[in-house]
Amino acid sequence: MLDSPWLWAVFTIIAAAAQTVRNATQRELTASLGTAGATHVRFLFGLPFALVFLLVVLIASGTALPQPSAIYWPWVLQGAIAQIAATALMLAAMSDRSFVVVYAYIKTEPVQVALFGLILLGDAITLPMAAAIIIATSGVVVMALKPGSSMGLRATLLGLAAGGMFALSAVGFRGAILSLGLPSYLMAATFTLTVGLVIQCVSVSVWLWLREPGVLTAIARHWRPSLLAGFLGALASQFWFLAFALATAASVRTLALVEVLFAQAISSFVFRQQITAREGIGIVLIVAGVATLLLSY
Repeated sequence: MLDSPWLWAVFTIIAAAAQTVRNATQRELTASLGTAGATHVRFLFGLPFALVFLLVVLIASGTALPQPSAIYWPWVLQGAIAQIAATALMLAAMSDRSFVVVYAYIKTEPVQVALFGLILLGDAITLPMAAAIIIATSGVVVMALKPGSSMGLRATLLGLAAGGMFALSAVGFRGAILSLGLPSYLMAATFTLTVGLVIQCVSVSVWLWLREPGVLTAIARHWRPSLLAGFLGALASQFWFLAFALATAASVRTLALVEVLFAQAISSFVFRQQITAREGIGIVLIVAGVATLLLSY
């Protein structure tokens, strides 16, 4: 199996790129499915592709499915449920007038994941890694916090809570992968992705069935465009999980901030939007933080 000290970084960049495209696809589905429906698509239509990924790994490796120990289940449940909670908090933030401010706080996730990773997994954070996390996160905050942005308590709490849930999700999934103790990180990551999506599909589907059954009907009607979003979501998650298997969640989520650069590039080159001086400073900080992170390995 491929192995390299830089492989986690390659996986992370692929995941961030796939996620950027998936986000654009999901935005198009929002008009027809609503925010909750477009969000559920990533779980519901991602699961079949995750099952295909798992089948390919099983055939290629010639090994049996893992037999998780009892400690595996709290970790994977933490990852799956925290991700749902984080998404729900983001949905609440989207209805807030201060969403740009909320987004800046959400992107404090690398700082929070470093703290949770240290406490829950014992993932060590070196001084260069800590500097990289702070520099890159500062770049995102500079880009997001426009002059005149409201700094209300609601925006602060929503953003920090969402970022915290995303951080707990990343740490939970990494903990689940590591707890399997498998020699194949590919099997550990793919199996955990599939289990996590099963939990999320069942949980969100039941919730929608009880609260908004019409959303499930709308998703069924729009299954064709949803397939692409599901595939891109599963593809992104596959590479996120591979990266979690090889590096600390803090390193992965810090490098993942390149997603902001990808989105900025789309705005600049596709939609011809001009980069402001503030955005330019943010980009420089993100690049500097990412460079510092990679040089620390």
